[in-house]
Amino acid sequence: MSIPDRPGALQRGLSLIELILFILIVSIALVAILLLMNTTTARSSDPLVRKQVLAIAEALLEEVELMPFSYCDPDDANATTATSVAGCATTPEALGPEPGETRYDTTTPFDNVNDYDGFTMAGVSDINGTVIPSLGSYGATVTVTPDALAGTALTVASSASLRIAVTVTGPGNESVTLEGYRTRYGPNSP
Repeated sequence: MSIPDRPGALQRGLSLIELILFILIVSIALVAILLLMNTTTARSSDPLVRKQVLAIAEALLEEVELMPFSYCDPDDANATTATSVAGCATTPEALGPEPGETRYDTTTPFDNVNDYDGFTMAGVSDINGTVIPSLGSYGATVTVTPDALAGTALTVASSASLRIAVTVTGPGNESVTLEGYRTRYGPNSP
């Protein structure tokens, strides 16, 4: 056997210090990656809750906006012909539901935009009043207020325009408020 020309040429492998530094660097990187994954996993449900809150608010706002907006309660005999509150036979429409009306009643349901003022829902229910189990931790409130619209070419008086605000809250205090308007576009429009 011959002796190598360079000193230390027979040394191979890592020193103890190099090994400890390698383990330390890999451990720090691994901890950082695990923290990032933990944060990402913990917040991954947030977009789902946000989307669900928004979908509930949109559906409820659309339900309210599609209701008639007349001077008289739709059950009033003159509801289709009245051109003012004075034209109602018995029941002029006012903010809030008429006595006995609820969103869930099949015989006397909400039948006008005004009826939804002050409506609250703890646990999201379908139109029949059945709480949807997966949406039991969500809630909603509706506010309807007269609000004039003023534009450059058109102005709508507050007596002919309602602002509808729907606020939905979900798990983790996630909350969304959507607003829309419903106008009376004819003297006795539905």
